[in-house]
Amino acid sequence: MKHNYKMILSYDGSRYFGWEHQPNTEMTIQGKLELVLSRILYGEDYRPKDFASCPVTVIGAGRTDAGVHARAMTANVILDTDLTEEALRNMMNRYLPEDISINELKICSDRFHSRFNASGKTYRYTCYYGSSKPVFERKYLTVLEYHPDLDRMREAAALLMGEHDFKSFCGNSHMKKSTVRNVDSIEITETGPYIRFYYHGNGFLQNMVRIMTGTLLEIGSGKRRPEEITAILNAKDRKMAGYTAEAAGLCLMKVDYD
Repeated sequence: MKHNYKMILSYDGSRYFGWEHQPNTEMTIQGKLELVLSRILYGEDYRPKDFASCPVTVIGAGRTDAGVHARAMTANVILDTDLTEEALRNMMNRYLPEDISINELKICSDRFHSRFNASGKTYRYTCYYGSSKPVFERKYLTVLEYHPDLDRMREAAALLMGEHDFKSFCGNSHMKKSTVRNVDSIEITETGPYIRFYYHGNGFLQNMVRIMTGTLLEIGSGKRRPEEITAILNAKDRKMAGYTAEAAGLCLMKVDYD
C-alpha cells in the first residue's frame, strides 16, 4: 500500500557532493537514500541507469552544499511497501553507509511536503581559534588564526536580522526567484576556543549562511565595519559581501513545521 513517509535523518557531509542527486555519482545524500530504498523495494541486484534516475524520489527540506552536515534534516518519500515503519527504518540504516542515519521514520499525511511545508530552519556554524589542533573535530569546524571581536560581529548581525533582500548573500548569480528572506535570529556564542553562529529564518539562499558567516568574520577581524552591512544589503551584489566560509563548519540543526 502506498504511503507518504516522513524521515528525520543525520549525516556527516564530509565525503559527499551535497544533498541533491547527480547522474554521474552515487556520493550524494539524496542519491544514497534513493538507491538504498530502490534496492529494498526492487531487490539487492537493482542497478540504476544513472544515479539521478532511481524509481524512488526522496524530497529533502533543503539542499545542503558539498561538505555540509545535518543533525536533523527532514525528508519525505512516497513508497508502496508492506514493511512496517520500524522495519523500513531498520533496513535503511542497515544498508546506508555509517555516515548517514535515519533517526525517525513515520507514515504522514499524503499532503506533507518536506520542503514546501517547512516554516523555518536553524543552522549552526562552528569556528575554532585554539592554539592546539582540533584533530578529532577538524571535519566539523573552521580553524581561525585570530580571535574575532564578538561585539563587532553581534552589532553587524543585528543589521542582518529581519526581512531583507539577501541577493548580496546568494551564491547563485542566476537566481530568478525572489531573494527576500526573513532571518529572525542570529546568535553568536563563545565557549572556550569555540565560536558558534546560530541562524534561524524562514529560508536560506544558496551559500547564504556561509556568506553571512564569512562577512561577519571579516568584520570581527577588523577588515570591515559593522555598519557596512546596510550598504551590502542595499547593493544586491554578491561582490559586495565577504567571502564564503568553508563548508565543513556548517550544520543544519533543525527544520520547523507549523
